[in-house]
Amino acid sequence: MKHDSEDRFFFQLSEEDIPPPPAETQTPPQARRLALIGCFRPRQCGIATFTADSFDHLRTATPGLAIDIYAMRGRAGDADDPDVRLAIDEQDAANYRAAAEAINGSGADAVWLQHEFGIFGGPAGDMILELVERIAAPLIVTLHTVLEEPGADQRAVMARLVARASKLVVMSEFGRGALMDIYGAEAAQIEVIEHGTPDRPFVPRSPLRDTLKIGDRPILSTFGLIGPGKGLETAIRALPAIVAQYPDILYRIVGATHPNLIAAEGEAYRDSLKALAEELGVTGNIAWDNRFLGSGDLLDQIELCDIYLAPYPNLQQITSGTLAYAVALGRAVVSTPFVHARELLQSDVGILLPGCDSNAIAEAVLLLLAVPEERRALQQRAYARGRQTTWSVVADRFAALISETIARTSAVPATRRGPALAGLWAMCDDVGILQHGIEIVPDRNHGYCIDDNARALMFVHGLRAGGGEAEQRMLTFASFVQHAWNPEHGCFRNFMGYDRRWLEEAGSEDSNGRTLWALGHSAAKAHDANFRRWAAGWFERAAPMAQKFKSPRAIAFALLGADHLLESDPGNAAARAIVERGAAFLSALWKSARRADWDWFETGLAYDNARLAEALIRAGRRLPSLPHEEAGLAALDWLCAKQTAAAGHFRPMGSEGFGRQGEYLPFDQQPIEAWATIAACATAFAFSGLSVWRARAEIAWRWFLGDNDRGLALGDVRSGRCLDGLTPRGVNLNCGAESILAFHLAHQAMTETFWVAGTAPLLRTAKAPALAV
Repeated sequence: MKHDSEDRFFFQLSEEDIPPPPAETQTPPQARRLALIGCFRPRQCGIATFTADSFDHLRTATPGLAIDIYAMRGRAGDADDPDVRLAIDEQDAANYRAAAEAINGSGADAVWLQHEFGIFGGPAGDMILELVERIAAPLIVTLHTVLEEPGADQRAVMARLVARASKLVVMSEFGRGALMDIYGAEAAQIEVIEHGTPDRPFVPRSPLRDTLKIGDRPILSTFGLIGPGKGLETAIRALPAIVAQYPDILYRIVGATHPNLIAAEGEAYRDSLKALAEELGVTGNIAWDNRFLGSGDLLDQIELCDIYLAPYPNLQQITSGTLAYAVALGRAVVSTPFVHARELLQSDVGILLPGCDSNAIAEAVLLLLAVPEERRALQQRAYARGRQTTWSVVADRFAALISETIARTSAVPATRRGPALAGLWAMCDDVGILQHGIEIVPDRNHGYCIDDNARALMFVHGLRAGGGEAEQRMLTFASFVQHAWNPEHGCFRNFMGYDRRWLEEAGSEDSNGRTLWALGHSAAKAHDANFRRWAAGWFERAAPMAQKFKSPRAIAFALLGADHLLESDPGNAAARAIVERGAAFLSALWKSARRADWDWFETGLAYDNARLAEALIRAGRRLPSLPHEEAGLAALDWLCAKQTAAAGHFRPMGSEGFGRQGEYLPFDQQPIEAWATIAACATAFAFSGLSVWRARAEIAWRWFLGDNDRGLALGDVRSGRCLDGLTPRGVNLNCGAESILAFHLAHQAMTETFWVAGTAPLLRTAKAPALAV
């Protein structure tokens, strides 16, 4: 207890006043876990190779990090590797949702997604969003393609990824610029980490030459899955000019035809290339190695060549694994000026062609063959450049990024100090409390609403103020409520502009139910008898509208207010009628909507969820009806279990999931859900005496302080402000009235029920319901 300079007493406990927290609320240290999503071995594609290499080298770089592989499966066998935790069928939306559930259930601290449009189902691979929007851990996305001119579907997918990802990884500076300029990503969100490459000693002459009986023939090579995007036609057309001066030249084309191309047309494309070679008379100068190479074989084949050709016609290609490997192994590179090549080969690391041109290829190759000293110098520069991209270097970069992204920590201070009132009062003027803030500054453009003034009215009664500022605030909030009444409609208005004009004739059922709640609460809790009489009178006047409510939350809010009123006036017929109707309605709703895995009042969750259970618990005690009370406790038990992450912290239903049948989406998380859960658990504890309710309330309280999915505090006890929500990328920096009041009211509920020495539950003699905890 403390008082200010004008002897106004406020119920704000200091740390010394409060007993220490129970041991059960302390969060133990946890091992870190990463969910890695992408194609994986034994699948034969570049993304699979990259994901597998990332996995192998990251395990070496971070032995304390558990890595779970969620592998994309396009056909049977794609994910048949013992390191794969779960396969995701790329054309099955339910598989993506199941993977998200598995990731959340695993307690993953971060998710790392390898993104390429073509490896996921749906238009532009949009099925991946079924997973992305359901995961709670921070998301890192490596973008293997960043298009300068995306189609509508591609742009929509990218917009969602940018909005959800904590970090976006690209392999080129071009990718960074495109993400900001085209897709609106923030600079701080983007990391440039180059494609990882092997760390091998430089081999001037490969022993594979002797094995393949090639001898000292000059060798050109192109590697990777064969398809029109390789530009092989252009390279083959360059051969006649090269063969004219170097008849023994050998062009090795190493790689299997792309599986998608095989499925569509078989080997028609490869056959067309062979026909072109025969037409040009260079069939004897081309060796076809038609197989998918594992990493070791691929590196051996790259070391075999003198000159690596990258004749890619798509100049917007932002990454090429084989190009990166060729540079790292010290091969002389001749490449078209696609994005990755322009960045990797700058500073004379390789030869950049003016475009996809056969004559230019021939000229560059002839130069390197005619001047061996230039070729050797180019190789040395390439090998030196490759030391910057070795997998050990890249894995360390990713390890640091993952560590930075995994923000949640067990070191959240379990403070019980009351939030300062300054942050709350700053939102108020002589009309009432303003709805919204732009960061910490009240936003007059959106005016006022009765919802927030009703909450504020309930809050001031808990301050235990005998006069002064708290009493004046109480009268302001009450005056707003009183002025909102519209006798023609028999209900309260909700929204008022800053110019004091009402913006509607009748507020929503929920806002009217919340106002009845505040009036009933005031009739029971206000310190001044005159004010209690005023509140009871307004409750009587407004009570008839509650009999017409259809919204479950409006019915629950009105029931809560009626239950409070009955504390001071047990014979109040209007209040009892609201409780009876509300109890019957909520009980019937619960019985009709619940099923084996969904013990709730509705087929989906929305906002202020715990109030439905709290209202039924209170109704069961008030009537009395043990079935109602036990039903409310069972529903609250289910909700609390649903709202507890695998790591043990509070994870409320996110606003993106409101109204989705059977869904539980994690973002955006809002302070009102934490307050509602705390208040409902306080009621459950008071009536049942089970310590589990205290533990759950403590978990929800710690959510405000940073024990949440992003490890970021929303409530600030020093200023008394609270941020508006927890988002996939951090926090919403705005501070609105609803959030600030939820923080203060949550603290009041914790204090009044759990933290005051001597607080005891209101035990009943009937057996408490069995809880699934």
